[in-house]
Amino acid sequence: MMDGSSSLARDRRAQQDAAANVPSLSTAIQRTSDWLLAHQHADGYWCAELEGDSILQSEYLLLLAWANREETETAKKLSKKLLSQQRADGSWAQYPEGKIDVSSSVKAYFALKLTGHQPSADYMVKARDAILEAGGADVVNSFTRLYLALLGQIPMEICPAVPPEMILLPNWFPLNIYRMSSWSRTIFIPLSICWALRPVVDRSEDCSIRELFIKPPEQWPELRCPGQENSGGLFTWERFFRTADATLKRIEKWRLRPLRKRALKACEQWILDRMPKSDGLGAIFPPILWSIIAFRALGYDDQHEAVQSCWNELDKLMIHDESDDTIRIQPCKSPVWDTTITLRALAAGRQGADVPRVRKSLDWLLSKEVRDKGDWTNNVRSEPGGWFFEFNNEFYPDLDDTAMALMALQEQLAEMGVTLEVHPGQSWENTTVLTTSNRIAVEDAIDRTMLLDKVSSATKRGLAWSADMQNHDGGWGAFDKNNDAEFLCKVPFADHNAMIDPSWPDLSARVIESFGLLGVNQHSRGKLGDVVRNAITYIRENQHFDGSWYGRWGVNYIYGTWQCLVGLVAVGIPTDDEMIQRGAAWLKGCQQQSGAWGETCDSYENPNLKGIGTPTPSQTAWALLGLLAAGEEESEAVRKGIQYLLRTQKEDGTWDEEPFTGTGFPRVFYLRYHYYRIYFPLLALATWAKKINPATEATR
Repeated sequence: MMDGSSSLARDRRAQQDAAANVPSLSTAIQRTSDWLLAHQHADGYWCAELEGDSILQSEYLLLLAWANREETETAKKLSKKLLSQQRADGSWAQYPEGKIDVSSSVKAYFALKLTGHQPSADYMVKARDAILEAGGADVVNSFTRLYLALLGQIPMEICPAVPPEMILLPNWFPLNIYRMSSWSRTIFIPLSICWALRPVVDRSEDCSIRELFIKPPEQWPELRCPGQENSGGLFTWERFFRTADATLKRIEKWRLRPLRKRALKACEQWILDRMPKSDGLGAIFPPILWSIIAFRALGYDDQHEAVQSCWNELDKLMIHDESDDTIRIQPCKSPVWDTTITLRALAAGRQGADVPRVRKSLDWLLSKEVRDKGDWTNNVRSEPGGWFFEFNNEFYPDLDDTAMALMALQEQLAEMGVTLEVHPGQSWENTTVLTTSNRIAVEDAIDRTMLLDKVSSATKRGLAWSADMQNHDGGWGAFDKNNDAEFLCKVPFADHNAMIDPSWPDLSARVIESFGLLGVNQHSRGKLGDVVRNAITYIRENQHFDGSWYGRWGVNYIYGTWQCLVGLVAVGIPTDDEMIQRGAAWLKGCQQQSGAWGETCDSYENPNLKGIGTPTPSQTAWALLGLLAAGEEESEAVRKGIQYLLRTQKEDGTWDEEPFTGTGFPRVFYLRYHYYRIYFPLLALATWAKKINPATEATR
């Protein structure tokens, strides 16, 4: 038996061995920087996998079944991937640790059955039991109902009305299509064609899923947006829209539709107009898929250029995994987003535009600036500017990518010794963007001057567009201005929880962070100063009592609190401001014993879980960046967090991360950005290194 002294010596040796494997701060930063540069695309950009849940495989398989392609090799590989995503209890979920999602599970079961999986198989029996226990197909959402109707499982009347005539309503009308969020709009238009023309392929005889029904479809419960409870009173928007839905269906039944032909033509042209300079309609999976069905319903054959273009764009979203002979699908691609954050992380790690490969990425990023008018012009008069998320999506620039791009350009120039500053005037005509440089070599002065001219011009346009897109409450949405008609969330079709695009604290703080890096702050004069002050008021008013902020685009309160702290400090809010202190205190309060932070997607549904979850490198990095902005660089919390990142870094400079920490639609769809585990920890480590400016290795 080992005595106490021997055991103590063994433990001490184990601790020493573990400490010996922890890289120094500079080594860790260099490792990750090298990894990112090694994974740069030849054209200059970065683009990691963007992982969604099982519905991407399921819905594609349902499309293939509708198109009579369910026996193809592609379908087999998709169904194999779908089956691998089934959980031990037989269900499918929105994210790995989530509870059963009935809509996802019903679509998965149906897709597997359509591709030849026998209902008597053990995994199918388990899936069926899990679905029935959770309420059956009766409780699926509107999109799932539409798929079931498309394949003859339920009557189309059970689905919400999606009338194409809405496209004819003028912009001043409360229910026009531009009051919807951009992502809802791009789905609504092709769906409305399908709802009107009913291109049903009835599979009820050869492949019925009646075994998943508890009650007949006519007795299924009413559709409702997650978190939206039935409101009382003589008049409610929910009651109004349900009455309107029933009325539209009666009109459809009586064939009273004098504007139908005109509306269908307008919808068709609307889609066609938005396909050039885009990776498919909206550059995201759902509207591309429904565009195929819409075009076929309109009479286009499979060889038509528009139909082929849609199929090709879906093909580009596929990832073929040779290791297990499967195919999985991404909801879209994220090159602009991944490139901007990578550039920021590299700049923090002292990899600037003087590095040829980094310079190439700047040129690529500048080539993606939006210069054409898009849907946003229906509510805003502004010169086109900004950036989108994907490779091509000219109609839909967004504030998030624009802010990140502006900051990436500024921080990369700073590593060249160039300062980019905005000097606001009373109007954009007399606002200037100036550059100063401390070290421009004669031999590359012309090349640098050309780069500075391009960046300055793009910066001015991006700032002007961002300022013009500010909402009346002082915040920003993602794609549109004042897209906050909450009554639209009562529409039966709105149960995807993304019908509108209102202001959010995390996004608003990111926008003003980009302003702050360019020298615009709460004391600035003119329009930009007013923009920043209004945003500060909005963010202050939306801080929670416990000090946290909600995170719309990342999971969740850790994401929101990080971004709000960074944004506020960037525009001159002092670190001793009560708002900053409360936010920092909340972050420190949810740090885990290991030094890490983590938060589950469940916090969107249950705020009692805010700041609680499996620790992740990305969320740890967000918390650290928030605390560093709040002046906590010497705090024990920050040092423990830094140690966690150093301790868990792999030898190749990466980190492991399984949980989903990205948000598509809260409570509906979540994302795993595969580079979040890499560039955000690098950004946190490098930012801390700059803050403390260590003379020796900083692993203490």
